[in-house]
Amino acid sequence: MSVLEQVALYLETASPGPGLCRRREKDAETWEYCSILNTRLFATRTVEPLEYYRRFLKENCRPDGRELGEFRTTTVNIGSISTADGSALVKLGNTTVICGIKAEFAAPPTDAPDKGYVVPNVDLPPLCSSRFRSGPPGEEAQVASQFIADVIENSQIIQKEDLCISPGKLAWVLYCDLICLDYDGNILDACTFALLAALKNVQLPEVTISEETALAEVNLKKKSFLNIRTHPVATSFAVFDDTLLIVDPTGEEEHLATGTLTVVMDEEGKLCCLHKPGGSGLTGAKLQDCMSRAVTRHKEVKKLMDEVVKSMKPK
Repeated sequence: MSVLEQVALYLETASPGPGLCRRREKDAETWEYCSILNTRLFATRTVEPLEYYRRFLKENCRPDGRELGEFRTTTVNIGSISTADGSALVKLGNTTVICGIKAEFAAPPTDAPDKGYVVPNVDLPPLCSSRFRSGPPGEEAQVASQFIADVIENSQIIQKEDLCISPGKLAWVLYCDLICLDYDGNILDACTFALLAALKNVQLPEVTISEETALAEVNLKKKSFLNIRTHPVATSFAVFDDTLLIVDPTGEEEHLATGTLTVVMDEEGKLCCLHKPGGSGLTGAKLQDCMSRAVTRHKEVKKLMDEVVKSMKPK
């Protein structure tokens, strides 16, 4: 019997079951059985990856042990880059994104002389995954950059009027560079969280315009935090077989899914952004379910960030 025939026979008879997903058995015989089963499943994963995932999804679990509605471990470290005006490092499972913000002077736009700028840029270098190449930003990086720009604009996380120093003369421009260090899916959630955490870390010095010289005078001894008006949080979903929803998809799950969806909500439960790049359609009920989960996820992320920010404040 060939390897393919053995795999096909195994798929007809084997089911991973909840026990395989959690692997809580302690006796030696069961551990040995799980090891053999995982070896067979690994072969199945290579030959028929979608069927491999379906075996787990039927049991309401995933190969990494998570339930369908369970997020990966999320961590955030604020102030990671000492040379930046604000920074944050976010890990969502293996996916790792660092955001560094630099503040510079610029002339306000002619059509909005009382506003400053927020310029986001997402970089997906070959360092984070072999799927990306060196050179100009690829399509996925450009889509992510535009998504972050839309979140900033739609959520009004910062009023651009707050970045104006002198109307028509001088304003702040915040360059927000988001670099992925390790890519394992769900880059939009990680980037949104990293941006928000980094913005909360930014401190800008007091700036005045000299009446005598008309030049900017910077007081580095007097700094203030940005006025963060809303806290947008992204929650991403993957659609399997046009009907089944899972949250926080890994890179492999995104590749196998028939569609993805990202919902961005603020603390008041308002929809800030909805990103649906083609793929399977969703019913109104499914979309409402996604929005409800996004509200719950917002509370979790906001609580985590508040705890980290509070721990960094001098006592």
